[in-house]
Amino acid sequence: MENMIKYLWAFLVGGAFCIPAQILIDKTKLTPARILVGYVVAGVFLGAVGLYEPIVNFAGAGATTPLTGFGYLVSRGIREAVDEKGLLGALTGALSAASGGISAALIFGLLAALFFRAKKKR
Repeated sequence: MENMIKYLWAFLVGGAFCIPAQILIDKTKLTPARILVGYVVAGVFLGAVGLYEPIVNFAGAGATTPLTGFGYLVSRGIREAVDEKGLLGALTGALSAASGGISAALIFGLLAALFFRAKKKR
C-alpha cells in the first residue's frame, strides 16, 4: 500500500507540472518549444536555489520525469562538478550529469529513424 501512495503522489505532482504548460499552450501564442525551454530553465533555477530537491525527494519520478527535472539534473550536475573540478566543472557538469538520458534519446531517435519512414504532413 505504501508503494501505491508513492505512485499516487508521483502522478499528482507530475500532473501538476503539466497543468501550467497546457494552459500556456491553450491560452497564449507561445510555441510548445518556448514553453519546454521555459520548463528546463525553471528546473535549473529551482535546482540552483535548492527548492527542487525537496520536491524530488517527495514525488520521485513525478518530479524528475518532466522537463523541469532535466533542468534540475543539469543544475545538480554543474554544482557537483564545480565542487570537484572548480570553474571547469561549470562547463562539463551538465553533460556528465545528463549524459545517460541524452545518449538514450539519441540512440532511440536513431533506431526510430532507421526502422520507420517519415511521412509528410497533409
